Amino acid sequence: MNYTELDVWKYTRELVKLVYLLTQSFPKEEMYGLTNQIRRSVVSIPSNIAEGIGRQSTKETIHFLYIAKGSLQEVETQLYVSFDLGYLKSSDLESILGKVTSCKKILNGFINYYKKL
Repeated sequence: MNYTELDVWKYTRELVKLVYLLTQSFPKEEMYGLTNQIRRSVVSIPSNIAEGIGRQSTKETIHFLYIAKGSLQEVETQLYVSFDLGYLKSSDLESILGKVTSCKKILNGFINYYKKL
């Protein structure tokens, strides 16, 4: 299986792009704080999906998919914190949370698929 053909990997890559675009407007003093943390978290989502697919066993693959799921929840929390700090507008938060929800659904579906193998 080639991970680059997976919808779950493609969807989460789109989320990476959106988060990077949104965080460009964060205050400069956050460059090594929240901006860095949210970017690292979001990049780890498709990265862990890719790493999981490259593993030798279904058990290992599922383990990395769960790590990706945890990172997705980290990103969601960091987006809320960004909003709380006034770095995101309500409309931006709603929009990106919609994408997060879509990613959660497709990732959960992929995990369930893998569990049945």
